Amino acid sequence: MIICDTGPLVAAALTDEPDNYACNELFAGFHMAGRRILVPGTVVAETGYLLNRKAGPRSEAFFLRALAEGTFESVELTTVDFARMADLVTQYADLPLGTTDASVIAIAERLDITEVATLDKRHFTVVRPAHVNALTLLP
Repeated sequence: MIICDTGPLVAAALTDEPDNYACNELFAGFHMAGRRILVPGTVVAETGYLLNRKAGPRSEAFFLRALAEGTFESVELTTVDFARMADLVTQYADLPLGTTDASVIAIAERLDITEVATLDKRHFTVVRPAHVNALTLLP
């Protein structure tokens, strides 16, 4: 199981993105291995917005269909996640971390996930999650 940030989803959808190939390979490998790819609701919203802005409504709809078909699994936030997100946003105010990245970390902690698909090395290498010393960042 892996939790996914916005960057890899956008990069996989847009052929002109520098990380397009690496992200598509990552997702293909996870699918072939039968591993679940979890996407927080905050990431769903951010990805949909960016895909629509950069490539139009067809690209956004394609992503939403992938969620509907189970290619990616949406994960909803709990009240415990929101509390943890608030703590993370406060603790890492100097970054700033932001709601979406904090949600990825909070869900990773709650579900004991150690792998995160992200292109945002800056934030995810600085944050120290509660359940492991560091997250494994892919691709």
